[in-house]
Amino acid sequence: MKAIIMAGGEGSRLRPLTCGLPKPMVPIMNRPIMTYIADLLNTHGFSDIGVTLQYMPEEIRNYFGNGSEFNANMQYFIEETPLGTAGSVKNAEKFLDSPFIVISGDALTDFDLAKAVSFHREKGSIATLVLTRVSCPLEYGVVITGRDGSITQFLEKPSWGEVFSDTVNTGIYILEPEVLDYIPPNTKFDFSKDLFPLLLEMGKPMYGVVLSGYWCDIGDLRQYVQAHYDFLSGSINLKIHAEEQLPGVFVERGVKIDATAQINGPVFIGEAVNIGKNVRIDQFTSIGSGTLIQEGSSIKRSVLWNNNFIAPGVSLRGCVLGSRVQVQAGSNIYEGAVIGSDSVIRERCVINPDVKLWPHKVVETGSTVRESMIWGNRVPRRIFGIEGITGMLNVEITPEFASRVAAAYASTLGEGARVCVSSDIYTPSRMIKDAITCGLMSAGIDVLNISEGITPMHRFAMQKYGCDGGVHVRISPRRPERINILFTNSQGGNISRSQERKIENLLAREDFKRADFSTIREAKPVPDVPIEYIKSLLRKVDIHSIRKARLSIAAIYDRNNSGRFLEPLCNELNVALEQIEVEQPLEFPLNWSNYRLMAEKVATIVIEKGHSMGIILDSGGDYMVLIDNLGRIIQEDLLVALSALTVMHSRGGSVVVPVTAPRAIDILASKYDVRVVRTKTAVQDFYDKLIQEDNLSISDSEGHISQSMIHFDALAAIINIFEYLIWEQANLSETVDKIPSFFMEKKETGVPWEAKGTVIRSLIEEMPEEKMELQDGVKVYHRNGWALVLPDPEEPVCRVFSEGSTMEIAESLADFYIDKIQKIIDPAKKTG
Repeated sequence: MKAIIMAGGEGSRLRPLTCGLPKPMVPIMNRPIMTYIADLLNTHGFSDIGVTLQYMPEEIRNYFGNGSEFNANMQYFIEETPLGTAGSVKNAEKFLDSPFIVISGDALTDFDLAKAVSFHREKGSIATLVLTRVSCPLEYGVVITGRDGSITQFLEKPSWGEVFSDTVNTGIYILEPEVLDYIPPNTKFDFSKDLFPLLLEMGKPMYGVVLSGYWCDIGDLRQYVQAHYDFLSGSINLKIHAEEQLPGVFVERGVKIDATAQINGPVFIGEAVNIGKNVRIDQFTSIGSGTLIQEGSSIKRSVLWNNNFIAPGVSLRGCVLGSRVQVQAGSNIYEGAVIGSDSVIRERCVINPDVKLWPHKVVETGSTVRESMIWGNRVPRRIFGIEGITGMLNVEITPEFASRVAAAYASTLGEGARVCVSSDIYTPSRMIKDAITCGLMSAGIDVLNISEGITPMHRFAMQKYGCDGGVHVRISPRRPERINILFTNSQGGNISRSQERKIENLLAREDFKRADFSTIREAKPVPDVPIEYIKSLLRKVDIHSIRKARLSIAAIYDRNNSGRFLEPLCNELNVALEQIEVEQPLEFPLNWSNYRLMAEKVATIVIEKGHSMGIILDSGGDYMVLIDNLGRIIQEDLLVALSALTVMHSRGGSVVVPVTAPRAIDILASKYDVRVVRTKTAVQDFYDKLIQEDNLSISDSEGHISQSMIHFDALAAIINIFEYLIWEQANLSETVDKIPSFFMEKKETGVPWEAKGTVIRSLIEEMPEEKMELQDGVKVYHRNGWALVLPDPEEPVCRVFSEGSTMEIAESLADFYIDKIQKIIDPAKKTG
């Protein structure tokens, strides 16, 4: 006996799961629904199987092939136009030359099909319907039979007043070939609505056989989730294709589970799933292959498809995730929510119960989604952030993405451009650098592949080798396990926002220049850049005087990366360097916030051993913290003021500082007769203004370290301070004491993306024009201080910077504007 699997279903009630997938291919326990039907047919001796297809037929054909993996011979019959259930079987008429069984490819059952076939033969039936009993038959076709099983009446989705039986049609039929004669060709014709009532009217022998066992017509999302619960609870007599490692915990091959994770069965875990520290997986959860679940996340009664990324601290409760969904740190998804494949839920989001997101959606950081999202696409508001592009390795920043964005960048530079490419020492960065190199070469760019190193070294190489643009890849200094791709201009500064937008637009349109075979150039290795960079730094200071001073420092730094530059520099300057050992993972540098937490430890050693100073240097050579000889910590605003002091003393003319810098710099400037130039906080604006002022500075050509280097090169800033201390014949604490006291506060408050413009406009309307400055955000001057409200470009927050004549005033100003922002966002608070 042959079999027909009806697999043409579109599954509209299962959307968004079926937006790019036919219903029979929707997975249950990590396998397409139809595989269970193929297994069931095989168990009961059906080996010749015809499959009727209509919606996305290639998905099914490519997966099942000729059926050999299921011990079957499969043939496919595609409907060009929808033909209905009976019409689709009629379309396979040449295949059906003997009695055959018809079964749906998108239902789940463990029925004894052999029993139904025996009943059919025993009764001499032309058509036998497999029936089952359900508690609520309203959504099904009710079939009424006589004592002998003969069918007497059909009721399609009856009301309660019409329910005369609890036996319903399962869509499984055993049919004689002659029934096909009653189905018109190339016509939409259904079994339950058209054929069976016709056969009944004609008095043909039709029977119904009631089978016990499990049967679920997976018609909607609720039934889809319930099928997983039923499978895991043992209600279905079908094989789970995984090893039961613990009671109720079914695990496929290659799974990694941290010893601290809690798994409370019944649970299914697919192949190559990686479960991190302190993760909790609770009952009735099914996790698809290749999914990564990071530290502290919690999942209950949820269904996850393949290759999802679950970041630290995520909570999933009774939801369904398609494939390749990213749920980033601290986000929560609640009961009944369904997230379509390739969607991104950014950090600290909430997806409310029963919300549906269609595939390729992006939910921005801090958002609460209360309604389903159907239209739109995956393109986020911006790809570029505060500094270049930052994202999770192999989740947001993949080699494919890196190659594409490099090709888009190349397209903004023009033919024949020369681009300098570099990375830090770490393997993930080098992998992405290689992908970027390929993307640039594909556009015919002349690539200089310089040695691994720090960001300031890359900026130096840009100018030394006359490059038109550059790309530096590094582990993000501020966000662990994230990659940062920094794009630079010919001056070594970050590219402009207008160029960033061009790259984003080209990337969105996939509009890249592609070079022909003859114009693709080989990347040129430039190995001596680290040595040349160190030499350039030494040329800008009085080496002889520094050597004679015999300075000593205690330092924390990344020996793998920034240490490769700090150590030889100190050797050349005869500076005694005591490295303070810290525990650090080999594959990643420490996060910059972790470095800064060690300042007290460095201060203690500086005092105990009488060092000239202490230094904490980040892995990329961009940031530093100083500790003076008295153990006082110099960072952020105080470090900016110290840098400004050294510039004023050595150069005169002008000093460039961000708009957030303290007024102490203005007091110092009046003493040294120096002009203060304040600029926006964005890296592009700050660096560009520094370069402008450097070019105007005659003294810089005399061998001094430029302002741009002091602010964007921690090593240059350090040796500049060495030289300053020797000139002044002072120690670091005496120098710091020259800076007038100041009191500053920084706070932030959550502001939805759509409300940021309202906040800034409302503040501008409320504040007196003569007390307000709009250089960057809204800066308002008060009698005893100032406050700056600045929307963050990467997160749904506004930051408030304030300075006061006392710490209490600085704090009260920050609190005042935080409260004002919240009242603008939530007008109810004004009267609360």
